Amino acid sequence: MDAAQQHKQDIVESPPGQEEPEPTPQPALQADLPEQAPPPVRRPVPGLASRIRNVSARYAVIAVWAAMIAVYAAAEPGLFMRTPTFQTIFSSQQPLVFLTMALLCTICVGEFVDLSVPAVFSFSATLLPVLVVDHGWAVWPAAAVAVLAGVAIGAVNGVLVVVAEVNTIVVTLGMSTLLGGISLWMSHLNSVSGLSAGFGRIALYEVGGLPVSFYYGLVLVAGFAYLLAFSPLGRHIRFVGASREVSRLSGVKVDRIRFGSFVAAGLLCGVGAVIAVAALGGYNPTTADSYLLPTFAAVFLGTAIIEPGTFNPIGTLIGIYFLETGILGLQLLGLQAWVSPVFYGGVLVVAVTLSTLLRRRRS
Repeated sequence: MDAAQQHKQDIVESPPGQEEPEPTPQPALQADLPEQAPPPVRRPVPGLASRIRNVSARYAVIAVWAAMIAVYAAAEPGLFMRTPTFQTIFSSQQPLVFLTMALLCTICVGEFVDLSVPAVFSFSATLLPVLVVDHGWAVWPAAAVAVLAGVAIGAVNGVLVVVAEVNTIVVTLGMSTLLGGISLWMSHLNSVSGLSAGFGRIALYEVGGLPVSFYYGLVLVAGFAYLLAFSPLGRHIRFVGASREVSRLSGVKVDRIRFGSFVAAGLLCGVGAVIAVAALGGYNPTTADSYLLPTFAAVFLGTAIIEPGTFNPIGTLIGIYFLETGILGLQLLGLQAWVSPVFYGGVLVVAVTLSTLLRRRRS
């Protein structure tokens, strides 16, 4: 076949207008591509308005506290702006400091309604003078038994709630009623007093114009705040309070921490009761119910201070003295005793509302 015939055959075999397809390019292998660094994450810099909102959320209650003092000072300068007034405010709240810290022990792990805290405190406070005055015990062994009684009651609460999985409200409400009745039975419905003045020095010894019991409260709050903020146990407590199931999957001993929180609450109630009885020289168990509302009001008010939306010891301490300032100022203005439950109840409603809104905002 000559060249002309070969050319004609090629034309016949390839239809006109159709060219040989080009080879499809193969995708480059991943290893052949140049490595690219991930784009840098740019965090938004908070503006002035955002910083102002954050500061106002943290310290608004403190500003209201200062304004309250200014109003009372202007209304009754001869009564309110005196050293004894502020000594009364800061020296009379030791029982409430220990009660609120005991309640925080369980609240921080998600047990929000431990209603037995005031009753445990009252039981230990009644047991101590009963053992000393009615049964002739030495004061220090009786004090040790009172503290151990608080720990034992906390352990019983922990077993019923954590191990038996009984509802917290049912357990603590029933325990509160039970302990209240036992306390009244032990004291024969009367105030029990007669402890020695030497024992009272552990609470009444003055330092800087205030009883030493005030500084016990400061140490307790500072230690609790450090535990929650800087220790592994504190991080686990916060973790359990946020989500038990996630904490359990992460290897945290959830039930052990929950049980320990009830025991710690009982311990603080027992220690606080011993200090309070030392200051008073005795105790009247009928006063137990008067601690319940102030305790919850201060704890929930604390969620609007320092760490908005979070239960925290320092905010709670400020809430205690905020409430006491308000009550004392109103009483100095001439209002009757009914103002105390009205003020505490109103603050509790506002505090719970603020806590709910702030926690929702954090979420």
